[in-house]
Amino acid sequence: MTDIAGTDGPAFRLDMTSDAAKRRIRKRYAAEARFKAYGLAALAVTTLFVAALVFDIIRNGIPAFTQHSLMMDVAVPADFVPADKRSNPVAIRSADYFPVTRDALKAAIPGIQSRQGERTLVRLLSSGAADELRDRLVADPGLIGKTVRVPLLLSDDADLYFKGSGTPIIKRNGVGTATPSGTTGEITILTSSNDFAAEVVAIKQAAKAKADTLAIEAARLATFGGQSLAPRIAEINAEIAELRARVDSPKVEEVLDGKLPSKLVEINGGLVKLTRLTDISVAGEVLLPLTSAAEAKPGNWRVVTYATPESNRKVSDLEIGYLERLREKGFVENRFNTRFFTAGDSREPELAGIRGALIGSLLTLAVTLVLCVPIGVLAAVYLEEFAAKNRLTDIIEVNINNLAAVPSIVFGLLGLAVFLNFFNFPRSAPLVGGLVLALLVLPTIIIAARAALKAVPPSIKEAALGVGASHQQAVFHHVLPLAMPGIMTGTIIGMAHALGETAPLLMIGMVAFIVDVPGALTDAATVLPVQIYLWSDLPEQAFKLKTAGAIMVLLGFLFLMNGAAIYLRKKFERRW
Repeated sequence: MTDIAGTDGPAFRLDMTSDAAKRRIRKRYAAEARFKAYGLAALAVTTLFVAALVFDIIRNGIPAFTQHSLMMDVAVPADFVPADKRSNPVAIRSADYFPVTRDALKAAIPGIQSRQGERTLVRLLSSGAADELRDRLVADPGLIGKTVRVPLLLSDDADLYFKGSGTPIIKRNGVGTATPSGTTGEITILTSSNDFAAEVVAIKQAAKAKADTLAIEAARLATFGGQSLAPRIAEINAEIAELRARVDSPKVEEVLDGKLPSKLVEINGGLVKLTRLTDISVAGEVLLPLTSAAEAKPGNWRVVTYATPESNRKVSDLEIGYLERLREKGFVENRFNTRFFTAGDSREPELAGIRGALIGSLLTLAVTLVLCVPIGVLAAVYLEEFAAKNRLTDIIEVNINNLAAVPSIVFGLLGLAVFLNFFNFPRSAPLVGGLVLALLVLPTIIIAARAALKAVPPSIKEAALGVGASHQQAVFHHVLPLAMPGIMTGTIIGMAHALGETAPLLMIGMVAFIVDVPGALTDAATVLPVQIYLWSDLPEQAFKLKTAGAIMVLLGFLFLMNGAAIYLRKKFERRW
């Protein structure tokens, strides 16, 4: 029992030991526990989503930092560049490097006779495959007439194949003796055992599964009725009948097409793509020439299955055959992709880099920093220490707070109207981008600087005034230096905000395709967020990896800037 004195009446007693009081206490404790649980659950869900986002970005972005090449010996003929022009770098750079790289690649896989096969082989190389060879010859013209070992850059599709976006490959050894009918062109292969029975069964199972799926589709369309669907239903039923007849005919020769997993045979050093097969014999097209038409003993030949149908992948069976042969011979190398950081944008994914966007971002942020920091800090000092407290300053403060919440695209429209249309500044230039971002960041810096100035104890300024310092001296010699850590923190956070902005820069034309690296504030340029936006809209899978890689670089810059802000705050923080 507890006596509690009343203010206007007699004292009353509060029984803390009764069952009702204990229930109320348990209810309050339970409510507090639920509140803590809700908070922890919210933090856990938020952490889970952030972790999933970061994991997805890293998983897709890491492959962008490596690049596959073919390390090959390229024979440079003595007459590649005339002797009297070898001292001229322009003459060496303008030489035709396609024949020498093509010949080196053909020498790696000899025996290709068809022009289609040669074109497919050469298509594995990037259009910039000879860039390193060209740079070496320019640096050392004495290499002309010699054999130079250089990496030849692969195309984006070939690079993605080696990075795991191709197809699962299943290999099994043949049981019987296989006898090919030739070494090139269309050939047949006879076996002494039922080596292809498993493949025939797998094809029939796939046909049955497809027929069942089409039957469900036909039934679904029939429920809608209507004459417009009748032709489609009839077409599906005809295909179902064909597939089921194929399943019910066990001894019929199976025909392979691009909608089924590709079947190939490795035999006598060559590769044959099967087009027709039965239990004991197959027919197909030679992709890689056989060394001979001799019998292959059990275990010396293999059945190869490309699990993904050819129609569902970017690389053909012939290209996979070439790539696998090059990998077996040890020509394929995976290196760190320095081009990603040293090259500008390109229409070819394997040649595209972020150097132009990085330089554009640095130039744009330099303009932003030079403009918004002194203006923002001086404006904050004036409003906090010198401006009279009247209606005009109240209006200015309200507008500054409102500008900090204005959508960024509004600043882009302002820059388009004022800097481009009125002042006729160059479009897509870091100068204009910096001006727009300075307007965007300025309210944030003013607010942060005013908060830092308010955090300095008034006694500092009063002590300075007491020993004879003027108001200006007290502010600039004592208050401002003590507030500078907070001001620097707010400035870095504001610059990090500017680094991630895209919408205002799109409005002033920084969305253009820029290949050259900008060298001045008035050169056409783009920035890292806009480069990410451009790549994300392109259909090639390699650009998706580049997008994730560029996002990782951008996040790295943001983490560094925010880390610097935290470090400065901890290092120079004063506790009063």
